[in-house]
Amino acid sequence: QVQLVESGGESVQAGGSLRLSCAASGYTYSSYCMGWFRQAPGKEREGVAAIDSDGSTIYADSVKGRFTISKDNAKNTLYLQMNSLKPEDTAMYYCAAEPPLCTVVALRWSTYYGQGTQVTVSS
Repeated sequence: QVQLVESGGESVQAGGSLRLSCAASGYTYSSYCMGWFRQAPGKEREGVAAIDSDGSTIYADSVKGRFTISKDNAKNTLYLQMNSLKPEDTAMYYCAAEPPLCTVVALRWSTYYGQGTQVTVSS
């Protein structure tokens, strides 16, 4: 049974940084596309960043240059380093695996995703 567990979300001031982590069980990170999507109250899911099995990365325009996605295959852990956070980054962040395509847009339709971790950025 695949289980993805996110952690690292908290409340921070604008301009601050956070690192989200996603630990997996019953799943091998190295073989599949994975990523992060987020959802704010009253809004649709928004893909944030994806990393393919070969390590190539893709970012939403809204986070490019500020967020970095990475993975540690040995630890079966996915990360999202978030710098220069803005109030509009406030959302529940979900770790996702196996989107139908390895694109930021397709992350919202991933086969597997976790329970989410809340990020709140205050101005």
